[in-house]
Order: sequence, then structure tokens, then C-alpha cells
Amino acid sequence: MNRALALAGRGLYTTSPNPHVGCVIVRDGQVVGEGFHARAGGPHAEVEALAQAGERARGATAYVTLEPCSHVGRTPACAPQLVAAGVERVVSAMVDPDPRVAGRGHALLREAGVSVTEAIAPTAARELNRGFVSRMERGRPWITVKIAQSLDGRSALASGESQWITGPGSRRDVQFLRARQCAVLSGIDTVLTDSARLNVRLSAEELDIEGEVRQPSRVVLDSGLRLPPFAAIFDEPAPVWIYTRDVSDGVHHEALIKRETTLIEAPPVPRLGMDLDFILADLAARGINDLLVEAGAKLAGAFVAAGLVDELVVYQAPLLLGHQARPALALPEPDGLADIARWQLVDERRIDDDLRLTLRPRPASA
Repeated sequence: MNRALALAGRGLYTTSPNPHVGCVIVRDGQVVGEGFHARAGGPHAEVEALAQAGERARGATAYVTLEPCSHVGRTPACAPQLVAAGVERVVSAMVDPDPRVAGRGHALLREAGVSVTEAIAPTAARELNRGFVSRMERGRPWITVKIAQSLDGRSALASGESQWITGPGSRRDVQFLRARQCAVLSGIDTVLTDSARLNVRLSAEELDIEGEVRQPSRVVLDSGLRLPPFAAIFDEPAPVWIYTRDVSDGVHHEALIKRETTLIEAPPVPRLGMDLDFILADLAARGINDLLVEAGAKLAGAFVAAGLVDELVVYQAPLLLGHQARPALALPEPDGLADIARWQLVDERRIDDDLRLTLRPRPASA
């Protein structure tokens, strides 16, 4: 199963919106076939492994990181193909949270006489597919907020100058972070001020993948529909989705439509301008598993304050910008220390002179 999980990880940059799945087929103590799901619409992990195993799959055990699917989508269902190949036993790491499967794949196998051992490594498998699990179980993407800041928690000088706080190593590392996302979200002010493209600037060779680099969808929160059709974000031929309060408003409306931009009306709310819960549910409905927020202090802080952030990735540079510089997050002051949100460090690593910290909300029980 560890080998199957490692194989599944090879699809991190290519598989979405499908889950990352690996499969290893073993017969008489020998691996006879293995595979992983590389791209949506392509063969699933079980199909790749069965093709490699051939007749040796008969009487074998298949180790799969996710319950084999039982429904027909863009490709045929995997559970019936395991049965047809004569696999004797299937061991899965976790039950598929997709309601179209959710136990039906295991049931189909058992009804066909295949021995099933299920959910032997749910923690590792869920972590591998945290975005897919979030979309299926919570109806919203897994949300990562990326921050680049100084030692004193500042993201830009008072003038707004921010390029560059962190070093080239950290900026390259961000590209790998973007590459595993289904979408990257920012606010209109950041997109205009930074001429942001929100794209992946790595080659297939650098990502160690076959085929073209999959670009994430770019999501812009633009309540007044101010994004001009000649903005840098349109330089990359990847989807641009704009959430706004009125899709017919703004001087650029018609031009944006011609650029094949998707305009989506979001309910207005005080202070922030648009309803984040609506936006996240809509993104999930559009197949977004993993969402990276790269935004200014106000919008990033709004996600944190609303309790919507699953992970913070903080790139901290050994600089001091001073108390008049702009904060990395704009957050309301808590009433007291007992009310503050606490985070737990899950990963820490040095990137040249910078430090990358990965944090997740500390459970209330802790």
C-alpha cells in the first residue's frame, strides 16, 4: 500500500479534478502490475495496473489507494474490470467519499466473490486527496492561504512596494505550490497592482510529468467588475473566472465576455463585498478540489477570520520592514488571549535564506 500511495502522488500536478489514485497488483509475493491515474479522462490506476499484469492478474491481490469506482464517467468503472480480470482480493486504503461510489465499489466486488479488505490506511489516503475529500464531504475546496512576509509580519512597505521580500528560491517553490492547485484566487486590487498572472511557470520536466503543464483556473474577486480585458492575467490561455456583484455592470463587461471570461454573480455582504461561502460552494460545483489564495491582507485576512482556511503556507524572509509597513493579514483584534485562533506547525523547512512554515488550525480539543 505504501508503494501504491507513492504512485498516486505522481498525479499531484495533473489529475484534478479527479482524485489521486495508485494501484499495485501482487501475485505469489511478486508485483505483477502497477499504475497511477495521471489525468482526468485517461485510464484509472487499476486499469493501468491490470494492463501491465495481463493474465498474471488472475488470482492476484490488488492494492488500491481509493475504493475502486463502480460508476461510468469519462472512463469505464474499475470494479467490474477487476472482477473480469480475475483478481481474487482487493485491499483499499479508504472508502471513496464520492456519493456515486461510497461503498458501492466494495459491494460490487464482494457480490462477485472478490475478497475485500477496506480502509487500511485512511489517514494517508485522505491527506493525499484532501481537496477531493473536502469537496465531497464539505462541499467546498481545501483552502490554502499563501503569505510572503518579513520577520515582523509585514508583506509590503507602506508605499505598497513588495517585490521582492522573499528570495528566488521561495518564489520558485511557490510555483510547485500553484501547480498542485485546481484554482488560484486573488482580489482585483492585487491583480491590478501586481500585474498578477497567477499561473504556473515551470516546465513539465521541472514538475517531472508527461505531457503539457496543467494551468490552474484563475479566480478574481472583483465586486465592481474593474478587471480590464488587457490585464496580464489573460496572457496565459487558462480559464479566468470573475465573481462580481452584477455581471452586467462595469465598463469592461462586453470585452470580458469576448475574452471568454466566466462572470459569476455572488450575493453581496457587508465589509468584504461578496459572500465567500457562496463562492466556495460554486467553485466546488465547478470541480475545484484545491484552492490557493494569493491575495492582499484584507482578503486573505477575511478567509482566516471566517475560519475557512485549512492551511497557511508562510514564506518568511529575514527582513524587518517596520511598524508602518503593510501587514500580511488584516485581522480583527480578539477580545483577549483566550479568544485567539491558534495554529499548529506541520512542516518547517529552509529555502536559501528564507523559512517556509506550513500551519493548520489547531483542533479545539488541543
